[in-house]
This record gives sequence, C-alpha cells and structure tokens, in this order.
Amino acid sequence: MLSKKVIFEGRVQGVGFRYATKQLALGFDVIGTVKNLPEGTVELIIQGEDDEVLEFIDELVDESSVAHHIKKHTIEDIPELESVKGFSIAS
Repeated sequence: MLSKKVIFEGRVQGVGFRYATKQLALGFDVIGTVKNLPEGTVELIIQGEDDEVLEFIDELVDESSVAHHIKKHTIEDIPELESVKGFSIAS
C-alpha cells in the first residue's frame, strides 16, 4: 500500500482541477482527497496499490485535461490513511 501527498503549483485553482482529479480517480483503485490550499496550490492525498497510485499521478500530470495548468508538483510519502473512504473533494 502506497500513500502520497502531492502539491501542485501553477494555474491549478479556478480551472476545474479538483473536479478533473476526482473524475480521473474513478478509473483507478485509489482513495484520497483533493483540495485547494490558501496559497493557490492544490493538495492531493492518495492511497492505493503502488502501481495504481503512481499511474494515477503520472496520468494526472502528463495526460489529463488539466495537465497543462501544472507548472510544478512535489511528491512526499505520508503515513497510511486511516479514516478515508473513496475519493472526494475536500474543503
């Protein structure tokens, strides 16, 4: 099981980024959340089998409808998610 936090920078707020991320998650066996942060970035928290998580991040960054809005992203390992079910847009 792999758990990651990804911070996306660029024009990632106000362009449907969270909605597109949630829609993409429907095609993967992952759980997590996506939310806007006050400084204008977007935070993705994601967990699943290693290949599912890595393929999801790759597709979001390289092939999704919002990929061109991403100028930079950073990935870090986080502890396993405890109380998360499904994938949702967090406030």
